[in-house]
Amino acid sequence: MDTLWMLTGRYQGLPLIPVDRVVEDFFPHLNRTNFLRKVTDGHIALPLVNVEASQKSAKAIHLAVLASYLDARHEVARREFEQFHA
Repeated sequence: MDTLWMLTGRYQGLPLIPVDRVVEDFFPHLNRTNFLRKVTDGHIALPLVNVEASQKSAKAIHLAVLASYLDARHEVARREFEQFHA
């Protein structure tokens, strides 16, 4: 399974995905503020891209980084599954 390829299709080739869409699609249990806090605190390992130099600019996540993050989370889940079901 190629996560990057699937995300490219989902987001129609956009290289940067707005934070609101990432939250809606992958972190529906969090609101935007809580998501940004968890990213800033290092609990969610996704670097944010400010679209311009201003701190108030739109925030996004690079598509390839999101794919790598999801693949890493999948690997953790797979190892936990194997540990409990070995």
